[in-house]
Amino acid sequence: MDIFDNGLKKCTKCLLPETQETITFDSKGICNVCKQQKIKKDKIDWIKKKEEFIELINKYKGKYDYDCIVPYSGGKDSTYTLYTLVKDFGLKPLVVCFDHGFLRPKLRENTERTIKKLGVDYLHFRPNWHIVKKTMLESLKRKGDFCWHCHTGIMSFPMQIAVKFKVPLIIWGEPSAEYTAYYSYEDNEEVDERRFNMWVNLGITAQDMVGFLDKNVTERDLLPFTYPKLRDLKAINYRSVCLGSYIPWDIKKQSELIKNELGWEGNRVEGIPPEYDYEKIECYFQGVRDYLKFLKRGFSRTTHLMSIDLRNERVTKDKAIEYIKKYEGQRPASLDLFLKYLNLTEEEFMDIATNHIISPHEFKSEFLKKGEPLPDSEVWDVN
Repeated sequence: MDIFDNGLKKCTKCLLPETQETITFDSKGICNVCKQQKIKKDKIDWIKKKEEFIELINKYKGKYDYDCIVPYSGGKDSTYTLYTLVKDFGLKPLVVCFDHGFLRPKLRENTERTIKKLGVDYLHFRPNWHIVKKTMLESLKRKGDFCWHCHTGIMSFPMQIAVKFKVPLIIWGEPSAEYTAYYSYEDNEEVDERRFNMWVNLGITAQDMVGFLDKNVTERDLLPFTYPKLRDLKAINYRSVCLGSYIPWDIKKQSELIKNELGWEGNRVEGIPPEYDYEKIECYFQGVRDYLKFLKRGFSRTTHLMSIDLRNERVTKDKAIEYIKKYEGQRPASLDLFLKYLNLTEEEFMDIATNHIISPHEFKSEFLKKGEPLPDSEVWDVN
């Protein structure tokens, strides 16, 4: 038995296991995410979808200070979205970056290069570091996920800016149907409060978090993570949509495009093959996040990447399994810095993680390997 042969039921096509959120299997063992991709390829009229998008943006173009808000991390998806909206559709966006506090140096360089080349207005916001650390520890303990501040801030803050600047159109990147089954490609997926509460905020609102934290933290402190009131969004007649609902999403092709057109550069990420240098390059602690997923669910980022390439027939199943065995289950070197930030011992971290294991996965410590530090980790913020 090894990391791959862990007893979990897996999709016969893409290898996603039964501990993946929203997954189900048909009588042939094919998962619902694979079926979503078949709908995407065979049933969606993408020419008509693009026409619908042009009709949508024409309702807003030139009528406000900005044509739209583009939530922006600097990663592959938001960079491609921004490039496409500016170059292909001629929009004037306000680019809004919610900085979770752990942006890597190359990501910052990519962002600087992109906003200069595209000639866009750019708003960068970073929340209170003391509040961030408190929410990270609290959400880690309660949900086995320390990224609550990131999930909620990335989704809430651009919506707040839309209200403040009275820019009613917000355009995101890939739809959730690309990787999960919360929505179908046949649905009209809106990036709204229902979606936010369903799977973004881990079931914890900002008001909940205030109640969980010490009495020195108030609702004002949690405003960056608070979704705007529906009446305020309705007052600007808002629409919040995914570009990937109107044009077919292909992260490999799109990553090559932004590399060629914008000089966007990839980077190494802990626990995934170096060939996938476009994937999740934003955060110091992506390796820790993926490690937690492995501890809880028995699979991680490399399986996710292999599932995408298997659906697109870009890798053989044997090669995918080889990658999974080689790269998953690594104890990331970045965990040392993470534990220092949150004042945790590794034993405390492991106790928390194993309290959130998703059945029927059973954690076995003998599968863990020690990962090497990333080259840029020497210049990460250690204060």
